[in-house]
Amino acid sequence: MSDDRQQVLKVEGLYKKYSKRADYAIKDVSFSCYAGEIFGLLGHNGAGKSTTLKCIEGMLPFDKGTITINGHDVQKEPLAAKADMGFVTDNHAVFVKMTGMEYIGFLATVYKVPVEERAARLKELEEVFCLGDAINNLISSYSHGMRQKICMMGSLIHRPKLWILDEPLTGLDPRTMEAVREFMIKYAQQGNCIIFSSHALNRVAQLCDRVVIMGLGQQLETLNVKEKMLTDPTFNFEEYFIRHERTAAEQRADNGAKDVPNG
Repeated sequence: MSDDRQQVLKVEGLYKKYSKRADYAIKDVSFSCYAGEIFGLLGHNGAGKSTTLKCIEGMLPFDKGTITINGHDVQKEPLAAKADMGFVTDNHAVFVKMTGMEYIGFLATVYKVPVEERAARLKELEEVFCLGDAINNLISSYSHGMRQKICMMGSLIHRPKLWILDEPLTGLDPRTMEAVREFMIKYAQQGNCIIFSSHALNRVAQLCDRVVIMGLGQQLETLNVKEKMLTDPTFNFEEYFIRHERTAAEQRADNGAKDVPNG
């Protein structure tokens, strides 16, 4: 992976614990993502994926390390960093007493999207997510899948350089899943960066350029999936992931806990 492309996200030496007495939820996580790239964050439940994403987004403070988005430090320049980012959580946090249209309008205002551009941007998103007339209904009336759609639309209205997705395809119907997959590829090709977490390993193999495999809160491996599949036509990513995650996690456990910085 060439480093001469625009670096959109850099995570360096990231540590996070939820209380002083608790073990670190993530330890020494470091990776970079680039413009034009789809990047996967993988691991079993409790591996540290969602914690890492929420630290990147700014939802969670972290104990050690640095995160920069488009050159902006998340801790020192939080507003500038978040202006270049869109984030879809795994719990679909949204203002349910708003209509879908009000919610999109609210986020467009927050992100300072020019009024004259909003209709065109909304039309582009509607072609992907197909909410139809339901966009004028209260979000409280939406199904799980519809809430996922409106969250995605809201996260994209300002065309962020970095689009972060935590289990993005959960609850979506097959047609929308395919439309989102195609949109992700197109959005990355436009010079943006996408990082997402998913248990759908076959989807990951189809979409991602590179992945980080996590286990026990630690970074087990960074793998160039596209390159691996090109050089080895028989490569089965799902089998590789399951085998490698288990082996790496066992090795980590046998070697004992990794030293962590004080404080």
